[in-house]
Amino acid sequence: MNDSDTVVLRHPTASDGYAVNQLVEANPPLDPNSIYCNLLQCSHFADTAIAAFKGDQMVGFASGYVLPNEPDVLFVWQIVVDKAARGLGLAKKLVKAQLASDACKQVTHLHTTITPDNDASWGVFKSLARDLGAELNSGVYFEKQEHFGGVHDDEHRLVIGPFKR
Repeated sequence: MNDSDTVVLRHPTASDGYAVNQLVEANPPLDPNSIYCNLLQCSHFADTAIAAFKGDQMVGFASGYVLPNEPDVLFVWQIVVDKAARGLGLAKKLVKAQLASDACKQVTHLHTTITPDNDASWGVFKSLARDLGAELNSGVYFEKQEHFGGVHDDEHRLVIGPFKR
C-alpha cells in the first residue's frame, strides 16, 4: 500500500462541514442534512465525530454525540463511507475511533437507528457488538406513519452494551 492508499482518521473541524455534506450527497440513499447541520456536526460535535481521509479527500465520516442525560451512551448519528473506500471495514473503524475518543471515556453503551432494509449498517453494528463482546437489542423507535408522515421507512433503534472500553 502506498501513501495515497493510507486512510487517516481524525476529529473533524468546521472547515470539513462542506466536505461531509458533499460526501453524503454523493452516497445515497443516506438522508442528507443541510450544510449548516454538517457544520455543527464538525464543530459542536467534533469530539464525538470522526472523519476519514485518503490524501486530502474525505472518504468517510461518522457523527454522534453522548446523550445529554445518559453520559454512558454514545448515539451514532450517521455513518457515510464513499463508494471508493468500501470493503475496507472503514465504517466499523470509524465507530471504534469514536468510542476510543476522550469524549467517550464513560461510554458503556452505543445507540443508533437503522432502517430495516439497510443490510450494510446492520452488518456493521452486529459485527461491532461481537467485537465488543456485548449484546445487541433492537426495536422500532421511529415509525413510518407516526413520526415520518409515511414518507420514510421505520427507524429501528439498536442498543449495544454494556461493554468495557
